[in-house]
Amino acid sequence: MSSTTSTASLPSGLAVLTTFPDVLFIPEFIFGGLVWILVASSKVPAPILQGWVMFVSVFCFVMSTTLLCLYLCGAHGGSRSWVTLDATCQVIASLFYLSAAVLEAYFTYAIGLVSDNPLLADTYKENVAAVVFAFLATLVYVIHKVFSLLRWKSS
Repeated sequence: MSSTTSTASLPSGLAVLTTFPDVLFIPEFIFGGLVWILVASSKVPAPILQGWVMFVSVFCFVMSTTLLCLYLCGAHGGSRSWVTLDATCQVIASLFYLSAAVLEAYFTYAIGLVSDNPLLADTYKENVAAVVFAFLATLVYVIHKVFSLLRWKSS
C-alpha cells in the first residue's frame, strides 16, 4: 500500500490515485468540471468576467488531465524537473482559480442586485452554484499546491 504522506518524488502508475496530494486530482476534476458546466450553461450578460472564469476552468481541467495522464503513464521518470513542473502548475492553477472565484462571486452579487430582470433571475442560481464550486476548486488546488511545494522543497 502506498504512503499517504507526501514523498520527495512523484508516484507513477495507479499509485498516483492512492497517494496524497496526487489523489486531489479527482476533486479538482469534479469541482472544476462543475464550474465549467455551470458557467457554460448560464446566460452571459458580462462576457469578459465569465470568459475569464471559463478560460480558467477549461485551462485547469486540461492541465490537470494532462499531468494525471503523464503521471499514470510514468512519463516523468522520477526527475526533479517534474516535481518543479508539478509545483509550478499547482501554484498557477490555485492563483487562477482564486481570481476566477472572486470574479464569479462579484458577478453573481451584481446579478443579485438586479434580480428583478427575468433574464438574470434564471441564471442567478446557476451562478451561485458556480461560485460555491469555484471556491471549492480553489481550496482543493491550494491544498494540492501546498503539498506540492513541500514535495518540491524536500526533493
